[in-house]
Amino acid sequence: MSYKVEYIWIDGSQPTAKLRSKTKVLPDGKVLPIWGFDGSSTNQAEGHASDCVLAPVFSCPDPLRGGGDLLVLCEVLSTDMEPHPSNTRAAMAQTAVRFADQEPLFGIEQEYTFFDGARPLGFPAGGYPAPQGDYYCGVGAGEIFGREIVERHLEYCLAAGLGISGINAEVMPGQWEFQVGPLSPLDVADQLWVARWLLHRTAEEFGVSVSLDAKPAKGDWNGAGAHTNFSTRAMRESYDAIITACDALGQDDKPLEHIRHYGHGVQERLTGHHETAPWSSFSYGVSNRGASVRIPWQVARDKQGYIEDRRPNANVDPYQVTRLIVDTCCTALEKAGQV
Repeated sequence: MSYKVEYIWIDGSQPTAKLRSKTKVLPDGKVLPIWGFDGSSTNQAEGHASDCVLAPVFSCPDPLRGGGDLLVLCEVLSTDMEPHPSNTRAAMAQTAVRFADQEPLFGIEQEYTFFDGARPLGFPAGGYPAPQGDYYCGVGAGEIFGREIVERHLEYCLAAGLGISGINAEVMPGQWEFQVGPLSPLDVADQLWVARWLLHRTAEEFGVSVSLDAKPAKGDWNGAGAHTNFSTRAMRESYDAIITACDALGQDDKPLEHIRHYGHGVQERLTGHHETAPWSSFSYGVSNRGASVRIPWQVARDKQGYIEDRRPNANVDPYQVTRLIVDTCCTALEKAGQV
């Protein structure tokens, strides 16, 4: 007996990394081995020294192939077995260990846009659809495009055991969202990458492509984000800790440090319009979708809960956004004795 294992990794493409994968056939009972690949073909090595290493870090059932087959997310190592420069997971892992006692949790809202050729799915050839307004969480063939892909992707994610917590149509035709979490920092990032891979593979079955561009359609259309919900044990018990976390995110050079790692095209999306705050300033507020960070109204009422960083792009690296938020907020909470 043998089984198929799909090794998935993040490449070194700039300004936005892409997912890659290839299949390994293993005998039944075989422990997942490290594997290699040609880094010169993935923007991760030069041709004269092209070998890179795939080290498995997360596995789940493969819902596409079924049976005992697996999807395996890998981090990329150099041949000296040290983290490759493109490997952002390694730094996140260190941060997660450092602040594990604060029990940080994340939920990430992954927006994305289906494309049929060069146009968003639902945009008529040679023209534009009706203005946004009826598409968000809409129903009906005139408002919704791609639901069959979304539903199949959801089923695949659930069959894989991923922590998917919901789906909804977004404000532009062909634009959707799924949510991952609440999960620990590494789990939410690992599972988001696998869910993204499954999204691309599901769309393949329908001859449609997936874009994580921050501004997939120019003009009076919302961009695509990855709103990041965050809490620690102290925040889930105290409103003072929530305010401490919000203040920390806006302190000194922290806003620009975060923005630099919140995804390519962030300045095109964070304009101060279309439910965004300007990228160059920082704000937070209760129930305010025009703020950098939103405190949900229930949280303000209950005096405990979580915050939503609305700045990350759809194409953000989840290892980067979780590392930055944990480091900034947990350091501040530690200094304030709110742990």
